[in-house]
Amino acid sequence: MLNNVLDFVPKLPIAEKTKDATEWITEKFSFLFDPIKEHFGSFMESTSEFLISVPPVIIILLVAVIAFFISGKKFGLATFSIVGLWFIYNQELWEHLMSTFTLVLLASILSVIIGVPVGILMSKSRIASAIITPILDFMQTMPAFVYLIPAVAFFGIGMVPGVFASLIFATPPTVRFTNLGIRQVSQELVEASEAFGSTGAQKLFKVELPMAKTTIMAGINQTVMLALSMVVIASMIGAPGLGREVLSALQRAQVGTGFVAGVGIVILAIIIDRITQNMNKQKQ
Repeated sequence: MLNNVLDFVPKLPIAEKTKDATEWITEKFSFLFDPIKEHFGSFMESTSEFLISVPPVIIILLVAVIAFFISGKKFGLATFSIVGLWFIYNQELWEHLMSTFTLVLLASILSVIIGVPVGILMSKSRIASAIITPILDFMQTMPAFVYLIPAVAFFGIGMVPGVFASLIFATPPTVRFTNLGIRQVSQELVEASEAFGSTGAQKLFKVELPMAKTTIMAGINQTVMLALSMVVIASMIGAPGLGREVLSALQRAQVGTGFVAGVGIVILAIIIDRITQNMNKQKQ
């Protein structure tokens, strides 16, 4: 009886309509997607090739110096950076590391460029907040693998769709933390700035954003970590890097190779996480 009641409503053609919509968007906006795929893809490849062309010892020392000063002139993070990056080089994964870093860097930069203004908009407009919040919920709850479908449909395979999928997956923390940070700014300070005749832009850039900097930086840290977590998933659509080595090892049941590539990802994640966290501490 219950089955008959449920069968009374015909199957909704969600899959077919989604397919048709994706094909329509791909066709109508090809003038936008094709140049992005071509030019941005070339830029990413050039960036990766440039990093690969730099002698590894220079990059390792540069990261160690940055880690030393960012951590308050402590040797712990600098030493870990040297040992960790040397390990990756020793395992002949340096080129893969540079490809991974390029993907994470560009995805994180784009996420911040998009996320901070959107977060500011949410903090200033209840209507914008009401509209954007469900979108962020959707972006954060959707399984990461699903993002690969529109990425491949719009940009094909390679590093560009990997950045696109990472961008969708990693942007929400920056948006949410920016919104939260600005809303948490003391109302007394805001009113004092208004009393001194500050314009809206002056109030934002000289009061609200500086006071919310710690919270915003925490969101950026989470964004970078989420972008890095997409490395292995993005390798499924042709993105190069350490994730591809993990995926290849999984497909061939090469436990040792997969473990080493996975350790390389962990080392990169720890270095980036500690550097961004210490940057936040330096700003407090």
